Amino acid sequence: MEPLTWTGPLGQFLDPVLYVLSAVFLVAVVVQIVLSLATGGARVITNPDGTLSSAGGAYDLSAIATRWLGAGLLLVVLGYIAVGVFGGPDTAGIIGGMSQQLLPVWIALIVTFVLSIKFKRKLGLYGKLFDSTVGMIGFALVMFWVYAGVMAGVLDWITTHESLSQVSGMKNKVPGTPLRGAEEGEYAWYLLGGDNLARDVFSRLFKGAWVVVQIAPLATLFAFMVGITLGLPAGYYGGRLDTILSFLANLILAFPVILLFYLLVTPEIVATGIPNYMATVLFIFPLIFIAVLLNSRYYTQPSFRTPLLIVVLGVLAWIYLSLISTGGSIVSTDTYRIPGLPNAVDLFNIDPGILVVFVSVVFVNAPTVFRIVRGLALDIKTRDYVAAAQTRGEGPWYIMLWEILPNARGPLIVDFCLRIGYTTILLGTLGFFGLGLESESPDWGTTINAGRRLLAVYPHAAIAPAVSLLTLVLGLNLLADGLREESLKD
Repeated sequence: MEPLTWTGPLGQFLDPVLYVLSAVFLVAVVVQIVLSLATGGARVITNPDGTLSSAGGAYDLSAIATRWLGAGLLLVVLGYIAVGVFGGPDTAGIIGGMSQQLLPVWIALIVTFVLSIKFKRKLGLYGKLFDSTVGMIGFALVMFWVYAGVMAGVLDWITTHESLSQVSGMKNKVPGTPLRGAEEGEYAWYLLGGDNLARDVFSRLFKGAWVVVQIAPLATLFAFMVGITLGLPAGYYGGRLDTILSFLANLILAFPVILLFYLLVTPEIVATGIPNYMATVLFIFPLIFIAVLLNSRYYTQPSFRTPLLIVVLGVLAWIYLSLISTGGSIVSTDTYRIPGLPNAVDLFNIDPGILVVFVSVVFVNAPTVFRIVRGLALDIKTRDYVAAAQTRGEGPWYIMLWEILPNARGPLIVDFCLRIGYTTILLGTLGFFGLGLESESPDWGTTINAGRRLLAVYPHAAIAPAVSLLTLVLGLNLLADGLREESLKD
């Protein structure tokens, strides 16, 4: 069986078009930047006689050309993907093989965009995101990795081989190498090559996406729960409570982030059970947040509030105990053991390495979120609608959660997206240094670390996860920019 090229027979037709369009597009972008600098970044310029006129002419032509060339490039890329989905590796090479494996992701993205655009006027800030080109690009990149991670890690639809399986003769093989002695029903190629242990880089890449999707958004969400629950009363009440909480937040922020991560995930600290104790404390904040949120909203309807709280908090308490319990215990060291939920009623067991990293991310991010929420609460509590709510006799927590928090959602949503990006980078950094997760974990940081040793000779094993990390973080930043733009209009 012949090795695959990147674009296969299709490349004979589309590659020249791609190269020409790319070169002309880059020239158009450079020309537009130069013209923008020449006019001070304005579409309207001041003439020597003091009159105003349009920058017009070359600037407008360059902007139009850039847009059309960008659209042309996008169509060519979509052409590779579309032909690859139907033709597979025999028609479109490595690109075709990957496009075909990612078919469920393409379908999920198309359905998401079609439904979102159709109902965008009914979807609030999320719907307005689809009025922003930058926001849509960022959203597409982020959702690509979310769908890919879930489908690879949970449904096992995308991967071509087991992420830990080794195939004789495939060590450090380049992308598109055919599998030696492939059996019936076994995928015939290593689409992105093999690593230094003869494992499939393509499969490990998307299994690693699931590790990121599990940890980064959820850990950031937990950090926001902690920060909001403590930041709102600190900003609203002020005084001694604010002083104490701000001092503790500043104390944590005084440590360099990487050093703090390193301390929390080292085996010696893990063996003491400290991360488990931290999980017990930090993971209870979502329960407190939900309880206070529902109680403040339905305080005047006790007949509805009480059963609602019993049901919701009962389910959340079960999930909380399942999160902090592993193997029937909350903390288990060589000297003592604190029992947790029995295995029979434990909903899930989190891998100890993932739990430690999860707790570390929450602990490091929560103080920053606290400071942001506190600052927003200090500003918003002076507004007229807050004074009106106080005049109506609303309670403090109702005002904080239903008056102040909704009006702070714009900056918080933007920060949430950016913080997921920071968390993704931190996870990659931990994996690169071999901390937290197991050495055989397919997460991107660990994979980059394993591939860097042979980077000069076999770069594919490190470049693939590095590009994946780049695209996800770029997507999160673009999504944050789009949300910021639309929230300012709101």
